[in-house]
Formats: sequence, C-alpha cells, structure tokens
Amino acid sequence: MDALLIVVIVAALSSVACWVLSLITRDTSWVDRAWSIVPVVYAWIFVAVAFSHGDGSARLVVMGLLATAWGARLTFNFARKGGYTGMEDYRWAILRGRMRHWQFQIFNALFIIAYQMTLLVLITLPAGVAAEHPSALTGWDALFIALFLGFLIGETVADQQQWAFHQRKKAAGGTLSPGFATEGLFRYSRHPNFFFEQAQWWAFYALGATAAVTSGAGVLGGAVNITIIGAVLLSLLFIGSTIFTESITAGKYPAYAEYRRTTSMLVPLPPRRSAAVPQT
Repeated sequence: MDALLIVVIVAALSSVACWVLSLITRDTSWVDRAWSIVPVVYAWIFVAVAFSHGDGSARLVVMGLLATAWGARLTFNFARKGGYTGMEDYRWAILRGRMRHWQFQIFNALFIIAYQMTLLVLITLPAGVAAEHPSALTGWDALFIALFLGFLIGETVADQQQWAFHQRKKAAGGTLSPGFATEGLFRYSRHPNFFFEQAQWWAFYALGATAAVTSGAGVLGGAVNITIIGAVLLSLLFIGSTIFTESITAGKYPAYAEYRRTTSMLVPLPPRRSAAVPQT
C-alpha cells in the first residue's frame, strides 16, 4: 500500500478518536496529547514503506530519527506539565467561554481536530519526498541536520528555562515578579520555544527538498515543492496562537506591555533596551 495512503488512514482514525474522546470527556486537549506522537508514526511509515520497496536511503532514516528526537523531547515536556493527566489547555476553556456551545463544537471539529491533525500530516510530507528521491547524503544534508539538532537543543533549553521559572513561581506561592519568564533565551525572544519548534520543521522540509534537488529536480518541484505548505501553515498557526496567548498574558500582568515593546516576539534578537524586565 502507498505510504501516503497509510498515513492518511492513520490520521483519519486518530482524528476521529480525538473528536469522540473530546465529546465524551468534554476535554478538547486530545489533539495536544497526540501532537508529539503521530508525526513520528507518519515519518516511520514513510521509512518502512520505502525500505519495503527497496527505495530506502540514509537520508530517510535520519529524517525518521530526527522526527523521533523531536517527538521524545516534546512528549517529555508535555508530560511533566501534566498534559497526560487530564489537564486541558487553558486557552480552550477561555474560547469555550466566549462561544455558544454549538459554535465551540464546530470550532472543535473543524479547527482543533481537522485542521491541526491535517497539519501534522503536512509537516511530515518532506519524508515522502525523500522516499521518492533516494540518494546519498550531501553537504546540504549535513547542514540541515545540524540546524535541526541546533533548533532542538534551543527548544530544550527554552522549555527548561520556562519550567524552572514556573517551579520557582510555584514555590513562591504562585506570585513571582514580573509574572512571566524574562531571563535566558526569554531575554531575546518572548517565545523562543515557539521559534525553535517551527524552525525544526523548516529544516525537516529542507531535507526533503535536498533529496529532490539531488535527484535532478530544479528550483520549482525541488528546492521549492508542494510540501512547503506544512511548514508555512505551522508558522501561521504559531503566530496566531502566540497573538492569542499574549492577549491573555497582557491582561494578567501589567509589566507584559513593556516586555512586549522591548523583546522580539519569536525570532531571538538583541533586546531593544540594555536590560531585561527585573525578575526575582
């Protein structure tokens, strides 16, 4: 069976399961729990089918390993925050309160489930491109692998810094000035973990594009191919999610307005003033 067809079937079954569970439990975070798992499954489906047809390559295996490393890190971080213990993302509860019941259920089915689960398929499609164009690894592959790993390390550091801040905040009784992380990587980006998350999938896309170019494809269809839509839509999702999240944070913490003014939203950049917001 074609690898993409298998991926689509698995994605459809996963989507139905998330939707049914969200209705039964009245908890819309089931896609969040699947987020770090199903892309790994999809990547290895492309690997397994390619090798079963005799079309496997070292590049494709590396892509499977990179997706696995991404998924393992994200699963660990989500688990330690209580993501698998029935805790719903606070943003869904806020949106539920702003909508009528039927409106939220439409939003749940079309965006939370359908859009996001489709997106998780799209970001892994570069592995399908690599499967279609098996060839030896090149210097470009080495560059993009190194970038992926660098972004993975960056996200790991950012998540750890954020985790440490919230642990100190919890130990202080739930209040710690200014109310949000501003040190370490958060001095250069308000959401460095979001930036590195997106960047990894752009590097993943680049690996698939390298496979196509190495096989003789040109700029269009090679370096720039249809699977770029996954990375683009992921970035758009993160931008929209960040704007919504920040609207909530700004309403809770008066100091956030100044932090927003002086610090880049996503891309780590030097702060627009000499020192970060004081943090105790």
